[in-house]
Amino acid sequence: MDGAIIDLDGTVYRGGTVIPGAPEGVRTLRNAGLDTLFFSNNPVRDGTEYATHLSEMGIPTDPHEACSSGVVTTQYLREHHADDEILVIGAEGLREQLHGAKLHVTDDPEEADILLASWTPQFGYEDLQRALDAVNDGGTFLGTDPDRTFPAEDGRHIPGSGSMIGSVAATLGRDPDAILGKPSETAQEFALSRLDTTAESCLIVGDRLNTDLAMGDRAGMTTVLTETGIASTADIETSPVDPDFVIDSLGEIDDVLAQL
Repeated sequence: MDGAIIDLDGTVYRGGTVIPGAPEGVRTLRNAGLDTLFFSNNPVRDGTEYATHLSEMGIPTDPHEACSSGVVTTQYLREHHADDEILVIGAEGLREQLHGAKLHVTDDPEEADILLASWTPQFGYEDLQRALDAVNDGGTFLGTDPDRTFPAEDGRHIPGSGSMIGSVAATLGRDPDAILGKPSETAQEFALSRLDTTAESCLIVGDRLNTDLAMGDRAGMTTVLTETGIASTADIETSPVDPDFVIDSLGEIDDVLAQL
């Protein structure tokens, strides 16, 4: 193993609180010679912001060691839709990433070539109307990530991008043309390229069977489920993904490395 993809929400922290043992787990991976890439499906922050957030939590991180579905989405749009007008249903942090990449963001549904749906705490009826006005005639419909919920600091689950993308999809009567965060092949290729490694030489650690571990399982990575977020051992019975390892928290990653 020479690379590790590490989820953030529910794996390294919950809300603004670091999960006990997570900093030690990261140090264990790095001391074992693995390059680390923190990969969140939360699209609102870019790699620099996540690196700062992690460093403030006691996990020193360089910007190139962190990314998000927002980063992957922005790169995808630059490569495939650089000249298109993009209507965004999403938070200001996502919009800032698109603007920073010199992409064309419009607030006029009549001008839109692309509808990009994502998480926003202001999601509502007017967003559904704008979506209909933008691509009801067959324009491109994209989503940042499929996470239906994400764990809050107090243990509650909060509606995520997947809930809002699903609402838009139901309104349009069609699925997105692509959802770009984990577990998509776009996200997989981005992460392996950033780590400059192969799937067989990479492990992925996360709290979601249907995103983090699904991406790793499909690619042939070593998959590690942490029971500090969304999924637990009981969920494996009904999941198509059977993790290679299950640990209570990232702090126990040394048990995994000892068996590789």
